[in-house]
Amino acid sequence: MPSLLYAVALNPALPPELLGRLIEAADADGDLAEALADRPDLGPEQVCRLAGRDEETAVRLAYGGLLRAADVDPVTRPLVALALLDEGRGDPAWARQLARDPDPYVRMRLGSCPGLPDETADLLAVDESVDVVSELGLYSERPDLLVRLAAHPEAEVRRWVAANEAAPPGLLTALLADRDVLVRRQAAGNPATPGTAAARHVDDEPTVRHQLSEHPGLPAAVYHRLAEDPAPWVRGNLADNPGIDLPLMHRLAADDDPDVRRRLAHHPAIPLDLVERLAVTVRIGAALLPRVAAAGPAEVTRLAASSEPRVRMLVARRRDLPAAVRDALAADPDAAVANSVAPHPGLTSARLTALLDRFAAKVATGLAANPDAPTALLDRIAATEPVPVKALRAIAAHPHAGPAALARCLASPDERTAEAAAANPALPAEVIAALTEEAAAAEPDR
Repeated sequence: MPSLLYAVALNPALPPELLGRLIEAADADGDLAEALADRPDLGPEQVCRLAGRDEETAVRLAYGGLLRAADVDPVTRPLVALALLDEGRGDPAWARQLARDPDPYVRMRLGSCPGLPDETADLLAVDESVDVVSELGLYSERPDLLVRLAAHPEAEVRRWVAANEAAPPGLLTALLADRDVLVRRQAAGNPATPGTAAARHVDDEPTVRHQLSEHPGLPAAVYHRLAEDPAPWVRGNLADNPGIDLPLMHRLAADDDPDVRRRLAHHPAIPLDLVERLAVTVRIGAALLPRVAAAGPAEVTRLAASSEPRVRMLVARRRDLPAAVRDALAADPDAAVANSVAPHPGLTSARLTALLDRFAAKVATGLAANPDAPTALLDRIAATEPVPVKALRAIAAHPHAGPAALARCLASPDERTAEAAAANPALPAEVIAALTEEAAAAEPDR
């Protein structure tokens, strides 16, 4: 029951009187208080009551935009003050005070806050905690301060300066010569490091080459050298890299490692013919590929007419298909293609029902995710034995889910399904009330 109660606490249809009951119950339940803190409809008094319970809940309210600087005492609630500073809504005067907080975690978190006054940043730069100084090195945008931190005796500090994309190019070039390999590694992969300087480390240690292969500004010849690296994770980084050229894409498309080929398929600039080739040599996954998402009308028609179902499945994942293409894919004889297009908006109830009649459980998950799926169809899927877990989970969050389907979702042994149903605004009011009352009755007397 507790996990369902926390989900009910997020339900937009929760009546005001039950919301009040839950806020009372939150006095004895920190998890419930945090769940309630995510609601956008809390009144000022409710916000103050929840914020007064504990600092974790107050931090959540601060990040949610419900707490103001005037509501916070940085002495007693430093983490809440940090949350507001992090969001740019805190009192700048808090920064110097928090920089002297005895807790190094507080000082470290302060180092990541944007727009720190120079005086505060200078104070953190000489902090006794390496973690505090390292955090400042990663997030500061002051060139003069980063130059100072790049000379810090602790390699960890220099390492995070080398990862900072606001660091001056000349400073990053100098860090490429650092005696610590991890410092060189961070500088080699930093896109702000000049590519010609980073390229000189193509023969450095494996960890440096690994990071170097992520750099988007290297000369083409260096990328081709890295494509010969025996480490598949180096070649995999190349497959993601926006700076590689067409010949190298063709080379990586024939790589022995399937993960390299899979990552290449997700490259936004990959030619469509390579996408089609990769679709039959590697498991790409359920995501819509960027190149397929960017395909023009003629390319979409070509992909949808492919004789290879794995190619048709790629374009079926788009949600902006022309009606004729969408409907043709919904009539596809391949279940995987049909399941991919099943969530597409605009499919009629008759087509959705026909898909379920033809493929049953094989398309249940896709149909349950369709925003136009009618209540009767969702009821029918939910009553299937056995119903796929992902299908039931999609029904649990669907705005058209009816009482019968939601009842089955609430009774599901899958916790995520039950919680999604408890948070669904389509849940009948009497069920919301019953869940709330049952939980409230279980609370100990206060």
